[in-house]
Amino acid sequence: MSDAGVYVSTDELVALESRARDLSFVQKARSHQQLAGRMNSAMRGRGLIFEELRDYLPGDDIRSIDWRVTARTSRPVVRVYSEEKERPALIIVDQRINMFFGSRRSMKSVTAAEAAILCAWRILGSGDRVGGFVFGEGGTSEVKPHRSRNAVIAFAEKIARQNTSLRADSKNEPDPQALDKVLSAVANIAHHDHLVVVVSDFDGHTATTRDILLRLSSRNDVICLLVYDPFLLELPTSGDIVVSGGGPQAELALRTASVRSSIDAFARKRGRELRAWQHEVGLAMLPVSAAEETAPQLRRLLEQSAWRQRRR
Repeated sequence: MSDAGVYVSTDELVALESRARDLSFVQKARSHQQLAGRMNSAMRGRGLIFEELRDYLPGDDIRSIDWRVTARTSRPVVRVYSEEKERPALIIVDQRINMFFGSRRSMKSVTAAEAAILCAWRILGSGDRVGGFVFGEGGTSEVKPHRSRNAVIAFAEKIARQNTSLRADSKNEPDPQALDKVLSAVANIAHHDHLVVVVSDFDGHTATTRDILLRLSSRNDVICLLVYDPFLLELPTSGDIVVSGGGPQAELALRTASVRSSIDAFARKRGRELRAWQHEVGLAMLPVSAAEETAPQLRRLLEQSAWRQRRR
């Protein structure tokens, strides 16, 4: 990885794999971890992990009765176990032209790539299958979930291919519905018990985006990594800048207070809308800055976040 773009090399992938080892992505039962790989489902069964002792209820399997406790308490008591289930993971990586921006350290597209591969290595290291989608103006690439290093390497290569095609003078027309389209494709695959990680700046999000994510999160665990650049929140007070989305250009007079105020209001309103999803529909919306190292941010966000895996 570099400041300007993503370049896949064995050494860099190994370095990212090493940095991912102390990340914790899936919360386990009665744990403060958020992402640790294999999940404890809410399904009750004769699994390996003891859950609780409780009174016998009509319909319980008599084989689950703990006869020693029953004899001691003079009432039937059963032992309940959490059934451990594997959870496939799908990582969605935004590499559209809106991600081709960075005022410090990295482009948002590079930070998104780093975050995605860190997640992929950690999920694989936990023993789960991992795959995903990479989307941009050049189309969408898919890697089906597999439990192998080759799957992560193939995923990294598809991210790099999309990333290196990003250009300020790109002739590809942006698709305002690209985010919703790829999320709909994910929803058609992740019917239940998947981990879905969306790495994007959520440019162009709509009510449809929110509805798709809500539908996904009703049967899966969804984490949104909101990639941003702090430039819009810390605008310079002098000079002019020329901005472009790959087509028409506009000059912004940052020396003018009203211009700075309008940009600041827009950026903060957008941030509030996205953060509100966390409170309204229970989505984990974790902000990742392109101006800082990615791995320490992920570690800190996942440890401090109030998001908890919902039991189904």
